[in-house]
Parts: sequence; structure tokens; C-alpha cells
Amino acid sequence: MLVLAGAGSGKTRVITYKIAWLLSQMAVDPRNIYAVTFTNKAAREMKERITELLGKDAVKGLTISTFHSLGMAILREEVDASGRKPGFSIFDPADSVFVVRELLKADLDDDGLVERVRNQISSWKNELVSPDQAMQLAMTSPTEVAAAKVYTEYERYLVACNAVDLDDLLYLPNELIRKFDNVRIKWQGRVQFLLVDEYQDTNAAQYRLVKTLVAGSKGCGLTAVGDDDQSIYAWRGAQPENLLQLKTDFPDLELVKLEQNYRSMGRILALANHVIQNNPRPFEKQLWSDLGFGEPITVMHAENDEREAEKVVAGLMQHRFQNQRPYSDYAILYRGNHQSRMLEQKLREMHIPYYLSGGLSFFDRSEIKDVMAYLRLVTNPLDDNAFVRAINTPRRGIGSGTLEALAETARQEKCSLYEAIQRAALHSHLSASRQAPLRQFEHWLDGMIQRAETDSPVGLINDLLSDIEYQDWIVKQSASPEQAEMRWRNIEDLLGWVKSIASKGEDRKLVDVVSVVSLMGILEKNEDDTNDNVVSLMTLHASKGLEFPHVTIVGLEEEILPHRTSIEEDMVEEERRLFYVGITRAQRELVLSYANQRKRYGEVIECTPSRFLDELDEQHIIWEEKLAKDPERQEEVGQTHLAAMRALLG
Repeated sequence: MLVLAGAGSGKTRVITYKIAWLLSQMAVDPRNIYAVTFTNKAAREMKERITELLGKDAVKGLTISTFHSLGMAILREEVDASGRKPGFSIFDPADSVFVVRELLKADLDDDGLVERVRNQISSWKNELVSPDQAMQLAMTSPTEVAAAKVYTEYERYLVACNAVDLDDLLYLPNELIRKFDNVRIKWQGRVQFLLVDEYQDTNAAQYRLVKTLVAGSKGCGLTAVGDDDQSIYAWRGAQPENLLQLKTDFPDLELVKLEQNYRSMGRILALANHVIQNNPRPFEKQLWSDLGFGEPITVMHAENDEREAEKVVAGLMQHRFQNQRPYSDYAILYRGNHQSRMLEQKLREMHIPYYLSGGLSFFDRSEIKDVMAYLRLVTNPLDDNAFVRAINTPRRGIGSGTLEALAETARQEKCSLYEAIQRAALHSHLSASRQAPLRQFEHWLDGMIQRAETDSPVGLINDLLSDIEYQDWIVKQSASPEQAEMRWRNIEDLLGWVKSIASKGEDRKLVDVVSVVSLMGILEKNEDDTNDNVVSLMTLHASKGLEFPHVTIVGLEEEILPHRTSIEEDMVEEERRLFYVGITRAQRELVLSYANQRKRYGEVIECTPSRFLDELDEQHIIWEEKLAKDPERQEEVGQTHLAAMRALLG
């Protein structure tokens, strides 16, 4: 079954209730039901809803996870066939960039080559292209040629470190299922019902995994839920055509459309329907709502980006005073992160609290990366990236010269940095006195590795932090006692999380906990959430799946929305879908804004209004200039300003 679910039509509810129906009405064993989505947050919410419906006992054994978590489960169970050893590390994108930089011997990345090469390797893995195939394909650009040369070495490095990167969590399970019949048959037997959320966002590797797993049931166990009009991730490998491909691969596919929207007023939906009609659409849908028609959409115009920010913030203040609404009712959306700076400045000037989505993630904080490096190293001493970070935090009198000598020994001996400490070849590079701190570190690490097999994860981590005197180190490295306290609180939060994960299994060892935390950390970097009473600032991409009573979309100009790169690469249709996503975030009211001029890189640029403004249905919009000339409106604005002044004074 393919459920084409329009914006705000209850996609997650469909999957939740279908799982509940399979469990309660069809008596399916929960161990044979798998639901996959794209974020840990969505997976958690889905599991919570089903538990509320049926109770804890009914959902025991049920798997609701991200694609990457499912891939990790397959990989861990079939690790012997994968070329990795148990306890493999998961490299995050920063680790991958480090490896590529080492292989390219690029100390500096002025032209962005390291990042482009890493992205190309990632893209190939998502398309299930092996290093050998990449060598044959790489003819079109210098980046591809460089990436093809590095790809094989990159894979060797990962294997040597007993590590996988994020893309391997999909690439390797596909390879295992393709190469080994026994692995494929086992997992096809286990996954009898597979429910997939946000199907339009699947890439080639995800589609192949889904197709192979449900082949055991001839596709009868597949429920795919998605919306082709909200496919906005082609830049990271998503293939909206996977929705169409389902009909070819599963001829008996049943199509169900959900067109009633439970989020937005009718006028907002009418505007969204009118805009998206300009795209070719293999599946025709018309969103509708019975929540009422609503107010016209306001289109606002400003001389420049600073004036635009002023008008947006003033309009938000005015609306809030008139309607007595909390700040959390308001969201300001934009195409690129750079657009937030001016908005932040104006919000701060007006003392309006705000939350900037996409700020520094919990797992990007240096103290969390330090502790995770230690945990990765204890569970996988072959992880060179973790070794390099851990050995010098805190400082142990091991300088860069010592590390270079160790790295040279590891290169000569074709072994990890940890193993190189014991190799005789190290003597030719380092004197005995300079080897002493290395051997001391190795001796301590060996003790921790042994304890990791038997000790409780939380007790072991507490002892580890005590041994390295990490709290003292934080105090020395922090600018103030307050900062040190905040950083140590982050460590305590991490310990709390470890305790909670460890308690979910009777015999969960440190290696199990570290792999779960590592993957959650990588996947949750873009899932920051806040329930505080603040205005939300975020990109249009980050807003997907969210909703707010009052939404403002700024920067509706050519080369911003649609983005310049998308215009050059003939991907305006995806930009239109992104605009559609932004419109359908609004529940009650929507404001659109554009400016004549913007500052970019210190220069003032003349802007052209976005082509999407020309595509708006005039009967649903009102231009701000007309509102400004309305005497009733002027009186209203004056009263609001007086109220604002009284509030500030009082």
C-alpha cells in the first residue's frame, strides 16, 4: 500500500494506527513488525503513541527506528560477514572529513576540496556504488576523479580502524543481503511487515533495502507513506521517483490519498495548492480543510534586508499585542542560515526571546566529544581518530613529535596507533624516555578494555573520568567557574543518558551502549527541540514536520528562494516544493516578505522579487502597501504601539 498523505493530513497517525491494528486485530507477532522513519524524534513519538494505545506489554519486540538504526542492527548481527569486528566505531561526518584530509594530504581546505570529496564518497555509497565502480564512473569532474582515487584508501582506513561511517549503515547491509543468501532469507523471514514514513525522502540505498526485505512477502507487508509535494532533499540523495517506482516493482500496489488537512485554514491551503500546481505532479492532490477559510496572506516589501527584519519583528510584536499570544506561536523561516543574523539582531533589540534552530548540538560540544572519544577507544582500540583525541585530553606530556613518530611506526607496520606502541619499530623513532608516557597510557587503556567486558557501563565511565581527572581539566580549560559548571553538567547529562540506555537490557555492556549513543548523537544533531516560550527561527528545510499558528517566510527573491544553485542546476521544482513546505507550516496566518537590496559579503546587491510571488493566487493575498493606506488599519497600529509602550513602562 502507498499512502499519499498531504501536508498536515496525519502521516504519522496512519502508521501508528496501522501498527496498532496489526497487533490488536491481526495478532501479528510484534517481532515481525518494523517501522522506519528519518529521525529518532519521529520514531520515539510513534512508539509512545502505540504504547499509549495498547500498553507496554503489547509492543514488546516491536522495532520502530530510523533507517540508520535498522542498518546498524543488521550490521551488528551480521558483523562476521561484513569484514568488521564486533565493537566497531561509527565515524560521524567530522571524523570522515579528518580521514579524507589525511588521505588527500591537505592541511588546508581553501577550495573546499576535502568537503567535496567526502560528499562525493557519501553520494556514491548512498547510490550503492563501490570503489571499483567509482573508478569507472569518475570522468566528469576533478572532484569525482579525486574522490575515486581516495575512495579505496578511505575504505581501507575504516576497516583498519574497525569503523564504519554513517553511509555504511545502509551501504553494508545492502551488500551483505546481496552477497549472502542466508543473511537475506533470515531478514526477509523476520521482517514480515515493514512500514516506511516519509517515503519520498528515501535514497537508492534505502529503497533497495526496503525492496529486498519485503520481497519475502512479495511486497504484501509493505506500507509506504509519503508526499511527493514535500520532497526537498534531492541534494542529499533523496529520490522522489521512488514513489513511482513502487508501482513498477509491486504491480498490486494499492494507492490511498489523504487530502484533508487538520492543521491549516482553507485560504493557506488554497494558496499552497495553487503554487504547487506549477510543478509536474504524477499524483494529483488537493488539500482541503474544514477549519474555516481564514485571513488573506500578507505580502510585505522592504527597501533592504535590515528594514525587512525591522518590519517582520515590528509586525510580530504588533500581532502579539493585539492577540495576546505566546511567543511560541511565531516562527520566522528562511532559505539559508546566513539570513538569521539580521533577524536575531532586531529581536534582541526588542528584547524578544527566540530559539535558533541548528545551533551547536549537544554532541558537538568539546567535552562530549572528549568523553565519547575515550568510550570509542575503550570499546574499539583500533579507532585512530578516537585515539588522537583521547591521548592528549588532558595533556600527558605527549607532544606532536611523539605522535608523528607513533603515526610513522603505524604506517610502516600497517597497524593502528594503539598497536604501534608495542611494535619494536617504535624504538628507531623514539627514545625510551619519550616512549614512557605512551606506554603508561597503553597500560591504563588495557585495564579499561578488560573491565569493559564485565563492569557496568556507568561505573566504568565514572572511574574513567576520575582516573583522567577530567573535571579538574574542565575547570582549567574554562573561561569562568560558570562555564566549567555548565560543561560538567553536560557530562552528567551524558552519564544519565548512558544509564538509561544501559538499563534497557540486562546484559548491556559498554560496547552496546557506545554504539547506540554514537548513532543517536550523529542523527540527533539536527533534531534540537525546544518547548520554551520563544520565537522560532529556522530554515525552511528544518521546519519540515513542524507547525505554528503564525508563520513569516522572508527573503522571497530570485537567487535566495529559489536558490541560485538550484536555478543554475535546473532544480527550481524542488525549490517550489520547499516554498510549499514553508506555506503549509502555517496554521492560522502567513506573511511573505521580500527586499529590494541585500548585503552580501560586504556588498549591496540589487534583488529581483522571486518568481514564486508571481505564482500566488491574487484572491488569497493582500499587499502590505494597500493595508498601510487603510485608515482603520492605521488606527489599529497606533493603538498597538501605545499598548506596547505601556507594557514596556509598566
